[in-house]
Amino acid sequence: MEWSLSRLIKGDKVIWLIFTILCLLSLVECFSAIGTLSYSKGNTYGPIIRHGMFLLVGYSLVVVLHNFHYKYTALLAYVMLIVSIILLCVTLVSGVEANGAARWLSFFGIQLQPSELAKLSLVMYIAWALGKGRRSELEMEKAYWRVLIVTAVVVGLIIKENMSTALLILIFVYFMFLIGGVSRAHMIRLTILAVVMAGLLFSLLYFVPSMPGLDRWGTWHNRLHGSEQVDVLSPQYRQTDENRQVHHAKIAVANGRFLGVLPGNSTQRDFLPQAYSDFIYAIIIEDLGWLGLFGVPALYIFLLFRCKRIARQCTRAVPILLVMGSALIICMQAFVNMAVAVGFFPVTGQPLPLVSRGGTSGLITCVYFAVILSVSRFGASEDEAEVLAAEEAVEAEEAARLELERLNAQAPETPALSDEDYASGAE
Repeated sequence: MEWSLSRLIKGDKVIWLIFTILCLLSLVECFSAIGTLSYSKGNTYGPIIRHGMFLLVGYSLVVVLHNFHYKYTALLAYVMLIVSIILLCVTLVSGVEANGAARWLSFFGIQLQPSELAKLSLVMYIAWALGKGRRSELEMEKAYWRVLIVTAVVVGLIIKENMSTALLILIFVYFMFLIGGVSRAHMIRLTILAVVMAGLLFSLLYFVPSMPGLDRWGTWHNRLHGSEQVDVLSPQYRQTDENRQVHHAKIAVANGRFLGVLPGNSTQRDFLPQAYSDFIYAIIIEDLGWLGLFGVPALYIFLLFRCKRIARQCTRAVPILLVMGSALIICMQAFVNMAVAVGFFPVTGQPLPLVSRGGTSGLITCVYFAVILSVSRFGASEDEAEVLAAEEAVEAEEAARLELERLNAQAPETPALSDEDYASGAE
């Protein structure tokens, strides 16, 4: 069994462990939080069986894909980027609306979220564009502008219905520029632009209640003002549709106390909207207490640092950017979700990667893990092979030199001619 498992699962074992723990945590906690959905569907086990099937498909996907060399992501990046842009355009025209936003497309009863596919394609595209740009300053300059243009197109198509994902992508691209080695002049300009635009956007969202053509503007305006809620212990406090999610999330966190109520005993799963997706971290804290509060963030932090270690073992820019980009987008989304669940951030709708219930986001996260494991398997070993080949070449050259010296030492010496011999030879 051990032999067959080692042949099936390759790459970094710590990444595999984190991935497996997150999948098991998702299965347990979604079953604990899925009560209202099961009730509305009239089927106790149907929703969790469906979620379990998605996890099984995702796990199988990682097992298969991590055996392919990461170099295939070069072609995949361009294909997925084109497909995702087309799907985003279709979503703007005929997207399926859910929770007040048209972010999904429906194919034969299966809902797909194109923004998730767009994020994955951007991770791969940016890694290859900036990786190849490291060859020269001119190439990096071209790569910088190409990435900016592609990012502007993707963000422009997403921002109307999914502002939180658009902002997440912009922040991610900024950090990828830092990791990728973009020139200091460009980074200074980007930083100034980002600060100015962030201040302008926040001011508009805070003071302008609505914006023509942007249906989600009012939602974000209300969420920003929701941060100024009256204390729940105050007589003036009233629960409304706007603060209901945050209200029950805080109750769930408070119920967790030290050891938690254990999975299946949550009281807020029946009152908290999207308890199995956007606010599953609150249910995890209620179920597991401090273990959930600190354990789940620790898993994502370990993932980030482990990927950093994998990146250090690589000498090429592309695998470094692939592994760090995949880890960065997972962890950024995770910490945004957890910050929302505990009330540190306005509600965004970002799921907890691999833990929240969701078909598209879960499968896309599995692809990120497959890319990380592929780099851990082929990135470092490929570089080690090059080093070994170079060392063998040096050793071969040294052996040839020693052999030549040995042959020269064994060759009979030619006696030097005396002056008399030279004179007689001249005659």
